[in-house]
Amino acid sequence: MSNKRQPLRPKPGESVRLADYDPGYTGDYRAKKDALEDLERNRAKLGELQEVLYAGHKHALLIILQALDAGGKDGTIRHVMHGINPQGVQVTSFKVPTAEELAHDFLWRVHQRTPPLGMIGIFNRSHYEDVLVVRVEELVPPAVWEARYDHINAFEHLLTDSGVTLVKFFLHISKAEQKERFEERLTKPSKHWKFSRDDLKMRNKWDRYMAAYEDALNLCNTPWAPWHIVPADKKWYRNLVISQVLVETLEKLDLRYPEPEPGLETIVIPD
Repeated sequence: MSNKRQPLRPKPGESVRLADYDPGYTGDYRAKKDALEDLERNRAKLGELQEVLYAGHKHALLIILQALDAGGKDGTIRHVMHGINPQGVQVTSFKVPTAEELAHDFLWRVHQRTPPLGMIGIFNRSHYEDVLVVRVEELVPPAVWEARYDHINAFEHLLTDSGVTLVKFFLHISKAEQKERFEERLTKPSKHWKFSRDDLKMRNKWDRYMAAYEDALNLCNTPWAPWHIVPADKKWYRNLVISQVLVETLEKLDLRYPEPEPGLETIVIPD
């Protein structure tokens, strides 16, 4: 596939075919060293914007990371959010639902983890698992997961109406890159814990997962909660792209520090 310019954010209503998106795309950058300065600048800016977000307590930001196994969700959190004040961020990794969670609607456990005003929330996997793995692994009948797209759109609209800005990223890796990352997990003892035989079972259903992701990208790409398709074969480019989107998103919120208490200029701090 050529390195011709490709969109990051498909327009709502525009048909998405993942075959049209090159996971190895790097835009105008040819190598990691060319992107480092821009990444550092973005991370520094993110730290500044997060401080104002936290102090102002008027907005919240929810970052949703979805990807196939080894797609880079953990690495994105580690590298992009480097330098962010931990007290202003909450990260949630959604695992297999518990018995209590299964006794409620599929969004019950998700809503509890959405960020309050002033905070950045990061979902490592999310409610989209209920139209992805649940669909491919046939955990519920088609009539159940098919209805969930509308529920998700309504849920995300509710969040935005409540002051939460959503930014959704699909970390798009190639099957060849996933193979390399799996092999690294097998050869490096420090990464053995990240490998599971279940990963191979899901890899064998690659095409079915691609179809499920395409439907999620097409049916839940809304003006209030847009999807971004991030080329993720090159980790450095993935980090750069996501950091840039987050900076631009927070800057659009016109964040401000709260007004100071009146009369501060007359206060004298005693010895």
